[in-house]
Amino acid sequence: MAALGFLRKRSPGNRASHNAASGFLVFENTSEVIRAENILRKQGWDIRVMGPPPEIRKGCDLVIEFPLIEELRVRKVLEDAGLPPLECVPVSGPLLSPVDLFRIKDFGGYLMIQAANMKLTVDRQSLVIVNISGGGCPDVPYIAERMVGRRLDEAPDPREIGHTLCGYALQLAYEEAKTKCLQW
Repeated sequence: MAALGFLRKRSPGNRASHNAASGFLVFENTSEVIRAENILRKQGWDIRVMGPPPEIRKGCDLVIEFPLIEELRVRKVLEDAGLPPLECVPVSGPLLSPVDLFRIKDFGGYLMIQAANMKLTVDRQSLVIVNISGGGCPDVPYIAERMVGRRLDEAPDPREIGHTLCGYALQLAYEEAKTKCLQW
């Protein structure tokens, strides 16, 4: 889902910029990407989850982007956790550019955040979630029922109540909506 920064030790407000020496960690499925993201974040790394370029897609719609110079440390952390990536691919040209998962549409009084195939729409004035749409995963209706009609700061995290790629993408949209709307 996503622009979360490169793999570096976190410091307040630190969001690293892209450079040519980055790589992608490729996993078998979305659950593995989510687990790897959680492991690396708990280790203090600020990583970036992106949509994979078509050239390296292996069945999962997500990859983790990181500085290539950190490959050995990252692989060790993940292997120790029993979660080795399928492969590590160096980013070596524009054809391997990751796909940004966010699209933001301003409808005046409403803001729609799309992450991958999931959309979350918020009333800008009341901060109430007015719509959740997209996806095709079985947990989407349940997540929508729990979130729609609630304020952004009162709704449950989709990651806590959903367990699919759609739930993960909705979590990214929810976090982006909170960032955009709660700044006012």
